[in-house]
Amino acid sequence: MEVIPAIDLLEGRCVRLYQGDYARSEVFDENPVAVAQQWVEQGATRLHLVDLDGAKAGHPVNQVAIEAIVQSINVPVQVGGGLRDRQSVADLLGLGVQRIILGTVAVEQPDLVAQLCQEFPGQIVVGIDARQGKVATRGWLETSEVDAVPLAQQMAGFGAAAIIYTDIYRDGTMQGPNREALRELAEAISIPVIASGGISSVTDLLNLLGLEAIGVTGAIVGRALYTGDLVLKEAIRAVGNGRWQDVPPDFGSSAFA
Repeated sequence: MEVIPAIDLLEGRCVRLYQGDYARSEVFDENPVAVAQQWVEQGATRLHLVDLDGAKAGHPVNQVAIEAIVQSINVPVQVGGGLRDRQSVADLLGLGVQRIILGTVAVEQPDLVAQLCQEFPGQIVVGIDARQGKVATRGWLETSEVDAVPLAQQMAGFGAAAIIYTDIYRDGTMQGPNREALRELAEAISIPVIASGGISSVTDLLNLLGLEAIGVTGAIVGRALYTGDLVLKEAIRAVGNGRWQDVPPDFGSSAFA
């Protein structure tokens, strides 16, 4: 299973929100490039970037920080937040981003997702962020009447490379992922599912590992890495996907602990 560190960008800084609440943001570092390099040094094989300003505004805002991160590391980057038209997607891919995460448009413009999946095969991931099974949109500021599982099935049919599933009520709480919802989703589709929200310990990751056989192939981890409750090196060792040949054997715990 791939452990994917998250870097949430708000006004060019690395922050974390609590349950998606912009009013409850916590700044962890003023320099997201240094944060990205830190996670790669600890063995990350991929980074997950979210443009929080973009998600609220409806268009990308933190392109400068995203480009700087992409140019400073040698692992793939996936980016979401405010990507609601073809040009925004193409522009980020042109900066070297490997995968684009679409959220709001999956609900509001599904035909656009289908078009982008065809134009950029293997590079479109759909983020499904849910409150009690209902999909939230526009930076989690609105909740639709769309159910998560049928939406995932539709997106898989369009050719999405993967689904990132976030239980909003678990996000930033460090209370563990919603395994039941992840199981239901993974059993309903044939493309990979990436878990997000609430992961706070190696135990949480090991519990997710039990779902790998049905398609939960990755886990996005945020707050727990920044607080030091979860050490990336140990997490990767526990669930088995990392760049260990590049990591010094005595490399310590997170610099953000």
